[in-house]
Amino acid sequence: MLVYIWSRRNPFVRMNFFGLLNFQAPFLPWVLMGFSLLLGNSVIVDLLGIAVGHIYYFLEDVFPNQPGGVKLLVTPGFLKAIFDVAEEDPNYNVLPEDRPGGFNWGQGQRLGEQNEQNPNAQQ
Repeated sequence: MLVYIWSRRNPFVRMNFFGLLNFQAPFLPWVLMGFSLLLGNSVIVDLLGIAVGHIYYFLEDVFPNQPGGVKLLVTPGFLKAIFDVAEEDPNYNVLPEDRPGGFNWGQGQRLGEQNEQNPNAQQ
């Protein structure tokens, strides 16, 4: 499911499978399903993931952007209350004057200019 959603949201990413097969990202779930089939595994889990991923992608990314579309998948209020982000600390971006780890490297010198202290120094 997650591979399907990622691949649909990144349609122009070029993929390479074992250096043998080049394809666009939307084909990644199908390539992985084919590889699973070649290994002799059941493809039921892959098909189920593709189906669920497609339903989620449609309800989250496609349908709300259609004329008259509405977002059907909404986070419940009790989950927002439990996991909502903490209030921002107003002092978070305020830096103290003497912060650790800072170095005064000076102004430096421009390339090609003579050194004022030793004008005969080779550059």
